Amino acid sequence: MTDAVFDIDAYFARIGHTGGSDASLATLQALHRLHPQAIPFENVDPFLGQPVQLDLASLQKKIIADRRGGYCFEHNLILMHALKALGLEVSGLAARVLWGQPEDAVTARSHMLLRVELGGRTHIADVGFGGMTLTAPLLLEPGLEQQTPHETYRIVETGDHFRLQANVGSDWRTLYRFDMQQQYEIDYSVANYFLSTHPTSHFLSTIVAARALPDRRYALRGNRLSIHHLGGRTEQKELTTAVELTETLEHLLEIIIPDRAAFEAKLRQKKIVET
Repeated sequence: MTDAVFDIDAYFARIGHTGGSDASLATLQALHRLHPQAIPFENVDPFLGQPVQLDLASLQKKIIADRRGGYCFEHNLILMHALKALGLEVSGLAARVLWGQPEDAVTARSHMLLRVELGGRTHIADVGFGGMTLTAPLLLEPGLEQQTPHETYRIVETGDHFRLQANVGSDWRTLYRFDMQQQYEIDYSVANYFLSTHPTSHFLSTIVAARALPDRRYALRGNRLSIHHLGGRTEQKELTTAVELTETLEHLLEIIIPDRAAFEAKLRQKKIVET
């Protein structure tokens, strides 16, 4: 257990929030929009073989004080702490990722999202899904097409679960499936340990990073950088050297690399860039 207390003012400063601090939909929407702009998605720690700690003190040090990024558990746990500090009713859920998978695939519950009860209605919040991270909360209303500052999303009810889908290039693509079974700290600890340490986890074999700005998304996987502009235009660039890739992460996605020499050596070792 930790005796750490969540510093809501430091979180507001980290994401650049200067608006209200009431338990309202407007505040939830503001935090959900600003968080993915300020805090990048990245897996630098597991890629370098460093532990990913989910206790509150560690999260606040890494994400807020040290101005680092993180992946789904870190992003959504920080947001959960912030929403609870504001007095919102929030709980954790788990999802099976289907992005890039067949629709009938059965994957592990490896992703975290949030359930927020507000004004007698259920909302889904998720600031940690890489290059397709939501930039607004969604009403849990199956079939309703919901516009966010970036893509249009919908939630589809299928049998005993829901599917989150995004409209990408005029096609509805499934991000993940989830149900309403509440998850607890131990559930996330188990999934986090697998994703950050198991040899088959893609977070150990390649680098994944993303950031959502008001007019575009940056998404990097391996050595391929994609820039998705609002309106549909996409640019792609292949980063061929460790220096170029590292500088792209640092300057474009604003990701702090704690040990640049070790990171660049790992990029070459994993053959992500030219040796």
